[in-house]
Amino acid sequence: MIKGLGISTVWVLDQDSAKEFFTGKLGLEIRTDMTLGEGGMRWITVGTKDQPELQIALMAIGTSAQDPESGEHLRALVAKGVLGAGAFTTDDCEGDYQRLSAKGVTFLQEPQKRPYGIEAIFRDDSGNWFSLTQPFAERDESADWE
Repeated sequence: MIKGLGISTVWVLDQDSAKEFFTGKLGLEIRTDMTLGEGGMRWITVGTKDQPELQIALMAIGTSAQDPESGEHLRALVAKGVLGAGAFTTDDCEGDYQRLSAKGVTFLQEPQKRPYGIEAIFRDDSGNWFSLTQPFAERDESADWE
């Protein structure tokens, strides 16, 4: 029986840069940073301190997971900024928006009220976009979806 999600992959252009972004700017913790076997793939995972059961794998494009042509297509899509990689939850969207902006995080959307909560959209240093959402206890249908 499936019990939950343990690891989710975010494709990154540069693992060292992504590691610095996710830890230095977003404040996530390093869970793993190792090379699998001699000359093997580098495996970096990060996560939030309050959610130890979930890891985000910062996966380099061009590993054995793709053929060269697919790797180039994936690299182009990530760099173009068309891939949404997930939603982080917060209890203070406006405060986190201010704090992360001051650290140089690029936001595509300032905090805005949505039916499900207050949401801001940011990009990581590879181009992936993420939602930063402060969820409401109950849906507010008076809020705009756009």
